[in-house]
Amino acid sequence: MDDFADRTRREVLAAVAGFSLGGTLTSSAFGQGIARPEEPVLVAYFSRTGNTRVVAGLIQRAFGADMFEIVPANPYPDEYLATVEQARQERDKGVEPPLKAKVPDIARYATVFLGLPIWGETAPPLIRSFLSSHDLSAKALLPFITHGGYGLGNSERVIARHAPRAQLRPAFTMQADQERQTMDRVNAWLGNRLAKPR
Repeated sequence: MDDFADRTRREVLAAVAGFSLGGTLTSSAFGQGIARPEEPVLVAYFSRTGNTRVVAGLIQRAFGADMFEIVPANPYPDEYLATVEQARQERDKGVEPPLKAKVPDIARYATVFLGLPIWGETAPPLIRSFLSSHDLSAKALLPFITHGGYGLGNSERVIARHAPRAQLRPAFTMQADQERQTMDRVNAWLGNRLAKPR
């Protein structure tokens, strides 16, 4: 792993280092801090680059929660810009792409941590699919959101609209822009290398 990727992983870990061994989140991790969630706990997440997955793993370990990775039935392209374009088209058309799998027995969970990155200033279409496919009525729903520097956009409204009967709690958010910064850095480097020497 290069220095940039190492630094980004350390920043993600540091941002959620407020987990105590007793399982309580401190104010440094989730803003105002929350008490231990009602059990059983599920951590459901979608992650393209791994940033959201790191946060999901820390939450899972802190609470001894079950983990569920949200995966599309048809994978997104490996190439970043192709994924961006596909997600934009899905967003604009209101598409909810099919899930590879659903959470078995979602009814048994009292608390759901929902992890997602921001795509195009909103929640990825796959998150809408997850929320529409699972009844979260009366469950505590705690989003944790990573973004590339542009903020949350309308993601919290999307979550609220697609899980109207959940007890939605304030989201934990952090900037984790490894992929975009990597792309920008490589393009800048290539631009400098391809420029004609003076």
